Amino acid sequence: MAGTLYLVPTPIGNLGDISQRMADTLAQVDFIAAEDTRVTLKLLNHLGIKKPLLSYYRHNTGAGGEAVLSRLLAGESGALVTDAGTPAVSDPGEELVAQCAREEIPVVAVPGPCALITALSVSGLPTGRFTFEGFLAMNRKNRRTHLESLREEERTMIFYEAPHKLCATLQDLRDTFGGERRITLCRELTKLHEQVLRTTLDQALEYFNDTPPRGEFVLVVEGGGPRAADALSIEDAARQVKELVEQGDSMRDAIKKVSKKLEISKNRLYQEVLQNPSV
Repeated sequence: MAGTLYLVPTPIGNLGDISQRMADTLAQVDFIAAEDTRVTLKLLNHLGIKKPLLSYYRHNTGAGGEAVLSRLLAGESGALVTDAGTPAVSDPGEELVAQCAREEIPVVAVPGPCALITALSVSGLPTGRFTFEGFLAMNRKNRRTHLESLREEERTMIFYEAPHKLCATLQDLRDTFGGERRITLCRELTKLHEQVLRTTLDQALEYFNDTPPRGEFVLVVEGGGPRAADALSIEDAARQVKELVEQGDSMRDAIKKVSKKLEISKNRLYQEVLQNPSV
């Protein structure tokens, strides 16, 4: 009879967040599959637990997965952990869980720390419906394609981001959703220098252009408003800009007003006005 794979979350910054059930599970299993055995060893030492460790991470899911499955199929029980947070969420552990499902190996999830839920709960933005988008691509074209697919998204959107990519991502978010779109940036959650910044995309970009980002970020972005059946096209929006200019507004002010009113990216609207001056 196959053993059981336990998905055991680990603290995302504060060791005090590990629950008794999480600690008990790690103490009771036969082995632990870890993203980085060095990181997990520190946690086990803190808990006073000694267990065999297997390496399972993004670049060894083939060999690592086979090693874990063979022990589970032999009747051993195992725990899967990441360096921080809940395994199998935006994590290669999802492949291992799928393999276990195919082999009819029991999988038990132990509730615990999760950065995306922690950030969403404190964001001040709607939490009833949301979409988790994980890390955006390094390549700017691919990143923009991903964001373009979310242009009409009405649910709250959650992203993970590294500090060295933050400003580029904020720029692309602003270009896609408009500078007035609300965002909550959560940095170093549960750690000593935790920061929760509730602002707009315009203000966030200005702030982090002046203040170099540090630490890991969770970005919680407001979804767009419901689209009416007779929603205006980008061409209609450009016509509104032209009308405001004819009434005395500067091009910049006209674009800002229409962009905010219709929740259209200012850059996108500006390009439309430039490309179609006759509208």
